[in-house]
Amino acid sequence: MTPPVSDASEKRRLVLGIDGGATSTVAILADAATGRELGRGVGGPSNIQAVGEEVALAALDEAVGAAFAAAGVRRAAVAAAALGLAGVDLDGKDVIRAWAARGGLAGKVSVGNDATLLFAAGTPDGWGLAVIAGTGSNALTLDRDGRGGRAGGWGYLMGDEGSAFRLGTLALRAACRAADGIGRPTQLLPALLGRLGSDDPRDFIPAVYRGAWDKAAIAGLAPVVLDLAPTDATARAIFEDEVRELARTAAGAVANGGLAPDGLPVALTGGLLLGNESYRERFLAELRACGVTPGPVGLVDDPAVGAVVLARKLL
Repeated sequence: MTPPVSDASEKRRLVLGIDGGATSTVAILADAATGRELGRGVGGPSNIQAVGEEVALAALDEAVGAAFAAAGVRRAAVAAAALGLAGVDLDGKDVIRAWAARGGLAGKVSVGNDATLLFAAGTPDGWGLAVIAGTGSNALTLDRDGRGGRAGGWGYLMGDEGSAFRLGTLALRAACRAADGIGRPTQLLPALLGRLGSDDPRDFIPAVYRGAWDKAAIAGLAPVVLDLAPTDATARAIFEDEVRELARTAAGAVANGGLAPDGLPVALTGGLLLGNESYRERFLAELRACGVTPGPVGLVDDPAVGAVVLARKLL
């Protein structure tokens, strides 16, 4: 167990690394000199586009406060803080910076999309291709000079190809069409009914539209698709189509960023890419089919560590 840090002079040598997404927010309080983690806090979702400013800022406050509490340190301004937050682009950055200023978060603050953390945590030299496939999906690039490119990140209504939410949504649609006798029969129907604890497909309606199955719950149906893909044609088609679209998105980010596609460092995160080897391997194969040859591939299960790296660089 890390001993508590209580001396006031220590606070000036602390940094915060924050990773916020559509499901949760993680804050790490760390020693600025060594990067050693002193305290970790978890809050709710902080994707400002998905949950709104009030909920997102409350989640950030919750995570930061919990990190200080875990370290045994009274909350105060730290030397530097780096935040990587899903949904933060354009106006979102101003909202987060204003929150950080009001609360006296840190002497120096950087705010970027959550994918930016992957370069620090998952590539050898802090540049390359970063791909997220969790509840949502996104792909970003960073070259050696710090210039970025991107594709995807449009959110669950306009994009999120290859994400868990997308797989869950398509599975539900296929199950409903099968229930109507219009789509081809699929084991997705009984499997999803089993998840719901019902034998009536019409029960999908209140589950989805009255909130019992919210966005996170629908994303949680993705493993049903992955489990059935080897034996069920409909599940296999969803799997193949979405992993292909995720690879096309990643290749688009590489082209948009002007990076050479051969031997490109790649950092991956998100439940689908980290938690399912077949999905990850198929994604890398489809990426090669799109003309991008991965070099070193880093699996990032804790992007907040990358935020700590970036916070220390601010100093």
